[in-house]
Amino acid sequence: MSSKRPGKSVSRIKTGSFERRLSLTRAGLFAGTRMASHMATNWFSNKETREQRHRAMLSSQARFLVDELGKLKGSVVKIGQVMALYGEHFLPEEVTEALHTLEDQTTSLEWSAIERVLKAELGPARLAELDVDPEPIGAASLGQVHRAVRRRDGLEIVLKVQYPGVADAVDSDLNAVAHLLKVARLVSFGPEFNDWLEEVREMMHREVDYRLEARTTEKFRDMLSHDPRFVVPRVLPEYSTEHIIASTFEHGHSVGSTAVKELPLARRSALGQAALELFFRELFEWGEIQTDPNFGNYRIRLAGENGQGPENDCIVLLDFGAVQSYSNAFLAPVIKMIRASYEENLEQVIEGGVELRFMSRDWPPEVLEKFGRVCMSVLEPLARDRTRWPDDAVNSKGEYRWKQSDLPSRVAKQAARSAISRYFRVPPKEFVFLNRKLIGVYTFIAVLHSEFNGEALLQKYLCRDGDL
Repeated sequence: MSSKRPGKSVSRIKTGSFERRLSLTRAGLFAGTRMASHMATNWFSNKETREQRHRAMLSSQARFLVDELGKLKGSVVKIGQVMALYGEHFLPEEVTEALHTLEDQTTSLEWSAIERVLKAELGPARLAELDVDPEPIGAASLGQVHRAVRRRDGLEIVLKVQYPGVADAVDSDLNAVAHLLKVARLVSFGPEFNDWLEEVREMMHREVDYRLEARTTEKFRDMLSHDPRFVVPRVLPEYSTEHIIASTFEHGHSVGSTAVKELPLARRSALGQAALELFFRELFEWGEIQTDPNFGNYRIRLAGENGQGPENDCIVLLDFGAVQSYSNAFLAPVIKMIRASYEENLEQVIEGGVELRFMSRDWPPEVLEKFGRVCMSVLEPLARDRTRWPDDAVNSKGEYRWKQSDLPSRVAKQAARSAISRYFRVPPKEFVFLNRKLIGVYTFIAVLHSEFNGEALLQKYLCRDGDL
């Protein structure tokens, strides 16, 4: 139990709805007054100066409001983080950039407050069975994680403890943050924004439902039980409650650790292939996808370490609070687009995008074609036609070099240079989550510096889905 997490701690979190609303309302009114004053004084400047000053003011407003959100922690911070990831279609760029800084909020709750939660949830007798380390090994917006040892047999476990009052504050927090953005004049409310807020609300309620997360963890553990390339912690129901998840502590190295970097290329590539195949299984077989590809949710256990067999390394999967279930109605056009991209059938790619409601037949043909080709380019490492691969992305054996390809950056630039942004409509939330997961998988493989061609893996799952 030597892992320690340096950082600040606080004695309590403001969870009372009145207290939190008051803090946010004060911040919003102050920001709104600042914006009104700015707009009044900026009116007499020329157009270029007005635009520069307005962008600077937006950036200043966003930083101020993010500082206020960060002081409250709990679901307010999580809501801000979610808005940073999925709010690019509603919020100015300056606002999303500032909201991304909430991801670095690492303040933990003092041990005395966490101990009170443990005693209230588990009871003194049950808690006495455990030797809990008061230093957290991880802290997030909704809770923090402590290592523990079961006294009777030395079993190492982790306790994910939800901050008190957070679950009850989700609805009032979301309403308050939305009101703050409106008062501060950082967003224009409309039907699409309101629908999106309800999607965030649904997501937040899932995130604080620890019983659901425990069931999902066990489900993935069962689905992967016969695959030695993956380890999923075992949930301990006797120490788990509505606000606590207890599970076995699973040893492993961080993805970017020196131990992983120094692995031979073949072993790093095998880990990359495992990550890609897991994504395909989630998409093609299970219809359930862990949509938070944060590297903190993964560990690498090396062959021969901590009981791991000598024949292969494995990926430890740690967090299942952001698992999304997908309907066949959504998956069918997604798989159609993947298959069409693999077969280089541009028209079918476009058709899939239209079915998913983020492309429209009303667009000019050249825009539809451009967007379709951008979608197709995402499958570059999985393509059977390798003649268009960048020279730097191919090793001497003809294998794809995921890190050197710089694919996510190239695709983003390709999209930005096109006329897509003028027509692009807000995609369904399922597509946003799926896209984030795919980028996360590609980045994971790139950080491993894996080198392999993904075509055979994709072809295997496409063949299962239907004849090629």
